[in-house]
Amino acid sequence: MKPVSELKYWLWLSLRRGIARADLLALLEHFGSPEDVYFAGESAYKAGMPAGYEPLLDKDMKRVREILAQCAENGWSVVTLGDAIYPARLRNIFDPPLLLYVRGRLPDLGDEAAVAVVGTRSCTPYGLVTAERISYEAAKAGVLIVTGMARGIDSAAVRGALRAGGRVIGVLGSGLDIVYPKSNERLFDDVAATGALITEFAPGTPPAGANFPVRNRILSGISLGVALIEAPERSGALITASLALEQGRDVFVIPGNVDAESCRGSNALLKEGAIPVFSGMDIVEQYTDLYPEKLSAGEDLKLTELDGETRGRLVEAEMAEAAKPRKKRPAQRKTPEKIDTDPASSSKKVFDNGEDPVYIDILVDPEALTLDERAVLKALDTTLHIDDITVRTGLPAMAVMSALTMLEINGCVVQKPGKFFEPHYKFK
Repeated sequence: MKPVSELKYWLWLSLRRGIARADLLALLEHFGSPEDVYFAGESAYKAGMPAGYEPLLDKDMKRVREILAQCAENGWSVVTLGDAIYPARLRNIFDPPLLLYVRGRLPDLGDEAAVAVVGTRSCTPYGLVTAERISYEAAKAGVLIVTGMARGIDSAAVRGALRAGGRVIGVLGSGLDIVYPKSNERLFDDVAATGALITEFAPGTPPAGANFPVRNRILSGISLGVALIEAPERSGALITASLALEQGRDVFVIPGNVDAESCRGSNALLKEGAIPVFSGMDIVEQYTDLYPEKLSAGEDLKLTELDGETRGRLVEAEMAEAAKPRKKRPAQRKTPEKIDTDPASSSKKVFDNGEDPVYIDILVDPEALTLDERAVLKALDTTLHIDDITVRTGLPAMAVMSALTMLEINGCVVQKPGKFFEPHYKFK
């Protein structure tokens, strides 16, 4: 991240409303740096940009100072087009963003086999299961999963990658301070803890519809390829696939039900030459020669931790969540038996978020858990902070976070405010 003395000019330039991105990039090339753009006068603007330069005359830095303070308070970083860590693939697209706000840790994407997994919000149960399985298998083999963090296919892809212990890059159509959809708040936290959330939109920017087509060029731009799982004929996911083709990226399609409306657009791409894939390994095999030290082909990477009944209940919960009206209301769920309870807590549960995810009341079979998940459950004999769980288990923080995410998805633990976790299960 650049020194504040330089960064403030990048922020100022990125906030010039009424100037097209292409024109901002042209101004940057013409003047040499954002600082030079800032200190140029009206006559210089006229020479470099004959019309529409008026927003450049506003030199007020108040909003810039507010953003810098907010980033510092939340631990967010800002990566600019002039930084070495700026993704090289993204830098080379037609209209790269001037900067990216980052929550988490942005890896060197040039060293990563990054693949975007996209699809419709209004997906089928088949689409949800397939998105999770494909992402699990690909992430388990070393692929970095990129997604838009939306409801439906995106959320299932995130869960699959995290269950595999992989990392995710979530590309947002809003500011970092806005979680959309609200029901994905915990997924946002988990992605930021193990990977990164990125956006070109300043803090406070709402998830307006016009933002998402703009966001999609980043999804494909930082990726080697885009995997499409269920997209109707008019879909944002199809826009991402189209942008991927323009950027010279691979486009993969998982064949869907020919009678399903949600699959018509993606199935049509198969007729136009998209690469058909049936597993995560089909994607991995495309890049093993390019990233032999990153990707591990030929291993048994199938998603087997959940039995069919439990997976069916998870899918039903996801579909029910997607069908809910987007308004605040009390969450409905059972209170399962617990190994141990906090004596100070009441038996009546109070939830602070009306869109809290649904948890599944299940009996836990220890043999169905990974070693890390068993270690976390053994340590979690009462409500504990994640730091205490890490100390008790002796596991790396990333492994603990991944295990807690999977246990939470499966209904074994419940996350409370402040990164505290409460046991919520019983053994068979």
